Amino acid sequence: MTIRHTRRVFLTAATSVAVALAATACGSPQDTASGGGDDAAPVKVGLVYSQSGPLASYGKQYIEGFKAGLDFATKGTGKVGDRTIEVTEADDAGDPAKAVSAAKDLIGKGTKIIAGSTSSGVALQVAPIAAQNKVLFISGPAATDAVTGANKYTFRSGRQSWQDVVTARSFIGDAGGKKVVVFAQDGAFGDANEAAVKAVIGGAGANVSSVRAPASATEFTPFASQIKAAKPDLLFVAWAGTTAGAMWQTLDQQGVLASTTVVTGLDIRASWPTFGAAGSKISFLSHYFDGASDTEAAKAAKAKVPGGTLDLFHPDGFAAAQMVVRAVQEGGDDVEKMVKALEGWEFEGVKGTMKIRAEDHALLQPMYQAKLSGSGTTFTASAQKSLTGDESAPPVAQMKG
Repeated sequence: MTIRHTRRVFLTAATSVAVALAATACGSPQDTASGGGDDAAPVKVGLVYSQSGPLASYGKQYIEGFKAGLDFATKGTGKVGDRTIEVTEADDAGDPAKAVSAAKDLIGKGTKIIAGSTSSGVALQVAPIAAQNKVLFISGPAATDAVTGANKYTFRSGRQSWQDVVTARSFIGDAGGKKVVVFAQDGAFGDANEAAVKAVIGGAGANVSSVRAPASATEFTPFASQIKAAKPDLLFVAWAGTTAGAMWQTLDQQGVLASTTVVTGLDIRASWPTFGAAGSKISFLSHYFDGASDTEAAKAAKAKVPGGTLDLFHPDGFAAAQMVVRAVQEGGDDVEKMVKALEGWEFEGVKGTMKIRAEDHALLQPMYQAKLSGSGTTFTASAQKSLTGDESAPPVAQMKG
């Protein structure tokens, strides 16, 4: 494969960022791209993502997925027509300022396609840069809903928070009159999840309330008592950090998991042992896990990623590469043509049928209900139900910019 790789590393210290909580192209990749430019010149693509910092594990999956997706979409050549896809990687360490600096540097060197953004905070800062400079921006694992409709040059290769919460709603069927409690930490992460549940599940007729805990809390029995007293039909848990294991153990010991349907997001595989004995009693909404799909793209990704096991954010990188190839095939060096080529495009990704909604660039895609089985450090996820892209679609956002 003749992909050219360069790497730029930005060494300033990482700062943590609050994050809510992760095909075959039309036409042949060997066709000469249209849209002007030197037919033999490399196509410069900048990947600005977390190689280090709090989301480095997400970034690692993203770049592995991207490389596998580029191999798949170009049939192993790393080229579109006679043009090599020249990838430059930059580490933003989850820092929006660092990401903006890297994006501007790449754009100044002639890069017309920027992808990456592991962090929501990063994506929201890079999107306006893309609009100002009229370059294509394909956001990655960043889940914030605000990326959808950010501007005409901004797309996403992953899911968004609304799709997560719609999947959670699917566990209780008709939400009308149901009691839903959100259990989350104080702070931006908890605020975002509570707001999403109120908008999506509350908007469907449920009565939504919350139990919030300080991020520093280590004793969870009082919170478990509040939850049990509320007698919810659904408990939505949004939790991050090292206290998760103790929190889940307490909810289990206090009988919360046995008294109601408890839903939370299924994170990367490395986090699964955190649930302990509670894992098999929780209902999980899932963006992706190994075995959730059996598409040709999934098989190709498994054959390429190190270890042969797919994880939460491999599909996001894979889809980003497919979108890059589509944009170059149809647009060449003309960014306006790239945008038009992606709007309304439907393709087969790792998860299955993906569609870029033309009106706001939302990426409609399957989502999953999942269960965990196992114990200790060995757990297996299995899909209980799949939601189609239409079933999990967010409302159309008004395009800005």
